[in-house]
Amino acid sequence: MSSANFSSHFLTIAEVAAAMRVSKMTVYRLVKSHAIAAVRVGRSFRVPEEAVNDYIRRSTEPATQDKDKDDDTAD
Repeated sequence: MSSANFSSHFLTIAEVAAAMRVSKMTVYRLVKSHAIAAVRVGRSFRVPEEAVNDYIRRSTEPATQDKDKDDDTAD
């Protein structure tokens, strides 16, 4: 029998909300919309820590250089 190597930690909805500094309802909405992957355990959800990190990476906008472009054209 092969054993799977699960190295991810699972967080509760409350832990995700606290880490992201949002309400639990916001996390539930993200889970329901499939923006964050989650596993249902009985009547509750568990969110892999990596899923939260992936969501934050996807949601983070890269810094724009529009300000630098505007400064160059001002000359």
